[in-house]
Amino acid sequence: MKALPIQPVGGQPAIGRRLRALRQERRLTMDQVAEFTGLTKGFLSRVERDLTSPSVSSLVTICQVLGVTPGEVLASAQVAVVRLAEAPRVSLGGEGITEQLITPPGQRELQVIRAVVAPGGRGEADLYTMDCSVESLHVMEGPFALVTREGELALRSGDTVTFPGTEPHSWHNPGDRAAVVLWILAGRRAR
Repeated sequence: MKALPIQPVGGQPAIGRRLRALRQERRLTMDQVAEFTGLTKGFLSRVERDLTSPSVSSLVTICQVLGVTPGEVLASAQVAVVRLAEAPRVSLGGEGITEQLITPPGQRELQVIRAVVAPGGRGEADLYTMDCSVESLHVMEGPFALVTREGELALRSGDTVTFPGTEPHSWHNPGDRAAVVLWILAGRRAR
């Protein structure tokens, strides 16, 4: 079973904007939160602008006033942009393939890999599985072939195939031009 190496995401989590959004959603002013928490308005302003990080104690106090748990604030989804030119290269094996992780490196529930496969490029001879619940392959350009235990699926531009992460497979580019594909890995396998 193959898995992408997960790198820690640098820097502090930007929780300030989440706290501000929650405060505004609850129609509370900065003065009210300062009064209810006993924290200064200046400190709360710096926290909301991500200029400072609250201590665990301060975060718990702020969250109690906002009616959420610290875990909900810390686990909130963030909007993240990954520019293709800056996307990290990954290597899951094979020949004639260049792969880039185009979802945030710390993201584990959904991973999207953009691969450019040269003509004749191929995966390993032995079929393999990925550490995910569901895998999907979308062909953006060129011909591409997915090899499974049942045989070979000939795919072309615009085709998408979805299968369980437990399905052994490999691949190759049977064409005379490069193929561009997206590998989408969703969820983690239960262990």
